[in-house]
Amino acid sequence: MIDTTSTHSLAAAGELGQSIRTSSGRWKDRKNRLRFYNRAFRVICIASAIFVCMILLSILFFMFRTGVLTFETVSPATFFFSADWSPENESYGAFVFIFGTVALTALTLLISVPISIFVAVFLAEVAPAWLRNALRPVLDLLVGIPSVVYGFLGLTLLIPLLRQMTGYDLADGILAAAIVLSIMVLPTISRISDDSISAVPRKFRDASYALGATRFQTVFRVVLPSARSGILYGVILGMARAIGETMAVVMVIGNTPQLADALFKPTSVLTSNIVMQIPNVPFDSTWNYALYMMGFLLLVISLVMIVVIRVLQKRGAKA
Repeated sequence: MIDTTSTHSLAAAGELGQSIRTSSGRWKDRKNRLRFYNRAFRVICIASAIFVCMILLSILFFMFRTGVLTFETVSPATFFFSADWSPENESYGAFVFIFGTVALTALTLLISVPISIFVAVFLAEVAPAWLRNALRPVLDLLVGIPSVVYGFLGLTLLIPLLRQMTGYDLADGILAAAIVLSIMVLPTISRISDDSISAVPRKFRDASYALGATRFQTVFRVVLPSARSGILYGVILGMARAIGETMAVVMVIGNTPQLADALFKPTSVLTSNIVMQIPNVPFDSTWNYALYMMGFLLLVISLVMIVVIRVLQKRGAKA
């Protein structure tokens, strides 16, 4: 006589074993799929990073390869240190534009950074919540305004105002360009500085107040030093935009290849000179090669700023 209980037990055990084997197979399939997806995602990320690096290196290589042809007919000393830019006379001295770029950046930095930091301190430490929530979106919107709008306003409003205030017939020059650029970069520096100041832990402020410090002392001796890495990050990003800006500068700086030895003297910078002259220049000419070398200098300046940002980030993290 067959034991039905044993038979049912064996059947149940077989079904359980089959279920375990099926579940194990599904688990292995899922594990293999996840491993495949992870590897594919890693390959895509690495390929994307390599692609971006190749684009950057290709641009640098092309700009340098074309720009370095300038030195076949012009010596590096003449190109970098001569102030005589007369392509029609085969004279290619770019010192005027290099000096103008550095001077414009420095003046923009001098105007915009203090104002931006005070705006950031006001938003993060002084302004009530309703005003803070209203002003931050406004600054974000100002970042997105096209540069040609700033340049047009500078040409139609700022230049006549400077003429009226100073008595100059022509108020075009490095001061007008610096004011326009300062207005352009102020939202960027202010918002990044605001976020950095807001990220400072509350316990730093409480400890300062507990020691008897005033709000002014707390902000300028505790909060700002703690947020210096983020503030410098915002300053460098703002200056990177100022250095690479073209349209707004072209409309207010005067576009004259002469040394900027006065605030109201029309001059030119690397970006404005390139955009004003590149459309009518023959490709296989020293003039064109010199413009490419100016573009390469702008790229080098931007890369140097990016490296500075990374160094500041590492120092801030260690601090």
